[in-house]
Amino acid sequence: MPIIGRMAALAPQIDTTIQIVTPENIAFDYQVAGPFRRWPAYLLDLAARFGLLLVIVVAANLLDWLGAGALAVAAILLVWFLLEWFYGGFFESYWNGQTPGKWLLGIRVLTIHGQPINALQAVMRNVLRAVDMYPLISLQVFGNLPPVYLFPTFFLGLVVMSCNRRFQRLGDLVCGTMVVSEERPWWTGVAQWDDPRVAQLADLLPADLAVSPELARTLAAYVERRPVLHAARRREIARHLGAPLTQQLGLPADTSDDLLVCALYHRAFIGGSNGDGLGRSGS
Repeated sequence: MPIIGRMAALAPQIDTTIQIVTPENIAFDYQVAGPFRRWPAYLLDLAARFGLLLVIVVAANLLDWLGAGALAVAAILLVWFLLEWFYGGFFESYWNGQTPGKWLLGIRVLTIHGQPINALQAVMRNVLRAVDMYPLISLQVFGNLPPVYLFPTFFLGLVVMSCNRRFQRLGDLVCGTMVVSEERPWWTGVAQWDDPRVAQLADLLPADLAVSPELARTLAAYVERRPVLHAARRREIARHLGAPLTQQLGLPADTSDDLLVCALYHRAFIGGSNGDGLGRSGS
């Protein structure tokens, strides 16, 4: 492996983006969801489960009023059992790795190879959440209450998630799954630059420099995500396009890859000093 390749392989992770290479040798980038992205989704699902159980309790009270008290108690216990152990597994199996809470938060469960999970993985990772809830603490810490050890701290799950780069809890490690953030398509219009160096560098690009539709989409995706990227992540992404272009166009070796990609976007969508970019000619 070349020296640069070895350095890239040993480079520390600078954000939550990981790369998955499929058996077909196709690489996909995923942004894994950390605990503070997944916790609100869990709370939303917990509220949904509580709401469903509340509806069943109201219906059971109606049955009790009609004289079917034993049936009402059985219905409540059965629904509680199903919601507690199979709510997440059911939705993740039939809703492509998402529960209602995960859907609202824009996260999804995938395998560590980037494939959709199966029903067994969905059920097992949710059943094993019971282990992530440990240690349990007594309710007596909140006052003079009965010594019931049913209050979960989720400390074990948080520690395990913090010890691996995919933020996998125990259920994920056992089932070979991970939770990723979905990239939702959005368009903010043509970007405008506060840095005058972008337009200046765009004017240095050859007038006959052709930008293919594929490259234009790549530039647009980079510029749209650029405001939320760390400076080190910008350099890491931009160098794959900027470094070859710097050499090809005969630009100074110290040309910023990030500025060069932005200048190429400026040329493609806005234009140089004569304003002949794709953004105008295609309108």
